[in-house]
Amino acid sequence: MWLLNSSIGKKLIMSISGIFLVLFLLFHLSMNVAAAFSGEAYNMICSLLGANWYAVAATLVLAAGIVIHFVYALILTLQNRKARGNDRYAINARPKGVEWASQNMLVLGIIILLFMVLHFSQFWYKMMFAELLGHHEVALGAATVSPQDGAAFINYYFQGNILITVLYLIWYAALWFHLTHGFWSAIQTIGWNNTIWMNRWICISKIVATVICAVFAIITIVFYLNGVGGGLVACPGL
Repeated sequence: MWLLNSSIGKKLIMSISGIFLVLFLLFHLSMNVAAAFSGEAYNMICSLLGANWYAVAATLVLAAGIVIHFVYALILTLQNRKARGNDRYAINARPKGVEWASQNMLVLGIIILLFMVLHFSQFWYKMMFAELLGHHEVALGAATVSPQDGAAFINYYFQGNILITVLYLIWYAALWFHLTHGFWSAIQTIGWNNTIWMNRWICISKIVATVICAVFAIITIVFYLNGVGGGLVACPGL
């Protein structure tokens, strides 16, 4: 089947999965915006999602999208390196017109993936996964909280925690570089471009990446300084 065996088919699958992940980032960003203004609103969202069947199904789809995107990126990178052979060592400088992000997409992807593991271990594992195991309370520092108390998790991990805050800011920087190239490249692979729209899509990609990563970064700094919104106190155990 050409979709699975040809290079174009693999790029198409990677592009579609990449756009899906961008849409998820926008959804996740909207949740973080809610948390910045109201801890109660954020906890309401966590309660609506929780371990409900639709949230679990969406999580499985998200996990599949991440795995597919990373696996196909790895396959295509290895294929490209194999095709180039020793020629890839002949030039050390970046060719003119080639973005730095374009040459380092796999490295950026690995950084993003590693931080996703950190993020899932801090939130998903102690929230949705804990609920699936039937736990009504989970340990968070010296306290125990409900797996649906997302505000408490944010306060515990971010409020006054400079290390975690800086690590997440590094994550957003890697994500920005990845998105600035990946978004327009995905559009190009799908075929939604022409000589007029190519430069426009590149510009749109930078705008989308900047908005997503800048808002994530600003909210993370807000969490570091003040915790969640709505006047909720810091999580016990801090």
